[in-house]
This record gives sequence, structure tokens and C-alpha cells, in this order.
Amino acid sequence: MRALIVEDEIPASEELNYLIQEHSQIEVVACLEDGLDVLKFLQEQEVDVIFLDINIPSLDGMMLAHHIGKFASKPYIVFTTAYKEHAAEAFELEAFDYILKPYDEKRIAAMLLKLENTFKRDHAGDGLVEHGQAQVTDDTSVQGSPLKASVAGSGIRINLLRNDNIIVTDTADIYYAEAQEKVTKVYTKNGEFTMPVSITDFHGRLPQESFFRCHRSYLVNLSQIREIVPWFNNTYLLRLRDLEAEVPVSRGKVKEFRQLMRI
Repeated sequence: MRALIVEDEIPASEELNYLIQEHSQIEVVACLEDGLDVLKFLQEQEVDVIFLDINIPSLDGMMLAHHIGKFASKPYIVFTTAYKEHAAEAFELEAFDYILKPYDEKRIAAMLLKLENTFKRDHAGDGLVEHGQAQVTDDTSVQGSPLKASVAGSGIRINLLRNDNIIVTDTADIYYAEAQEKVTKVYTKNGEFTMPVSITDFHGRLPQESFFRCHRSYLVNLSQIREIVPWFNNTYLLRLRDLEAEVPVSRGKVKEFRQLMRI
């Protein structure tokens, strides 16, 4: 993998470069300090990942990521910053990860391992899958809308947000999602996540053949259903693998659900 470090503080740039060399096989091809210089560099060279500080001259990291998101071939973006408050926006930009300064070596090492494994999976086939963006050729991470999913080998992945971390998750590991006011709760094999988007937006980022909007406030992974229980008014409750929770199917969705499940 080829990497670009974008950081205007030399000590931080040198430390990150050292950690990358120490804990991965990633090649750092350049270290730049200015956002406009980065755009010029990327016009002539391609990289697989950009380690991107947010507070940089000329064009800040968030604006730079917006521009990079329009590229035909999109590198993974790992934000590196001292500020927690940009995590939600980073998620919307389909960042691969969000690393806080000062750097924690174990955290960096874990991120690099995840990054290299993801890169290998994304290029296990014909190598044409875009890095971390979805087209249902890519992530569930929505790209087309900032967060789509990416096809990695046989799986489709989506970026989920937990605290300050962006967790790359196989959509097959999602059980269901529930709308709660202005956010969406997502329940997965790796725990619960709170997404700062509506359930409609979140559903749009998932593979439609696998996820069904069974109720105004719920969507469910059809492959995770273990039992369909008749309920009142000819509706159903869905019991899922490994969970105690039950997901309702509303009256307005019963016909479509029966057709999907062939019942």
C-alpha cells in the first residue's frame, strides 16, 4: 500500500511515519503540510490511504476530504486530529478511521492491521473495488451519499460510529436497526451503535436485497431472522439469532414481508 501523510506539525508527522513503518508494510510516499499541495500531488500520483490532519493550511482536512471523495479512485482516509468534535462529520465522509492525538501506539497498530486486512480483502478479486466507498460494488458505506458500503471479497461493509471511532462492519453482522428521534440505533454482533442519521438514510446505505424496512421505526436483516411469530391484527414479531429482542412487522408491511419470505 502507498500512503500520504498530511500534517503541518513536523513532530506529529515524523511520529506517525515512524509508527506506520514500525507496525505495517505500508509505504509512505510523501509527507505534505498544505491542503492545496495535496490536491496537486494527487493529480499526478495515486495513493491507497491518506492520513489526514484536520487543521492544515490553505484547505482544511474536512474540505480536502470532500474534494477527494469526488475522485474516480478514492483512497482510504484516516483522520488524525486532537479534536473529538469532528468524528460525526468524518463518519459522513466515509473515513476509514478517526485517530486522536496524542497518538496511542496500540491504537495505531490496531488501525494499521485493520487497514491492511481491509485493503487485501478489497483487492482479493479483480482489484476494481473502490477503497471504502460503496456502489454496491463497494461499501455499504454510502457513497453517492456519503456513507455507502464496500464490497470486500464476499462481504459488504459499512462504517459505523461509536464514540470517536469509526468501526468498519460487515453488513451481515447487523441484526436490526431502530429509529429513535433523530438518530438510528444499530444492533450488531459487535454491539450497539448510534448513527446520526435517519433510519431512511441508513437503510439507503445497506444492500436492499438483505435488509427490509419492516416497520416505520425498524429495519431488519432478513438473514438474521430465526423465528416468525404471528401477532395481533395479522402482523408478526420477528425473533433474531443470538438476541432476545423482537422486531415488529407493521400491518402495512405484512404483504411485502410475506412475499419476501414466501409465506
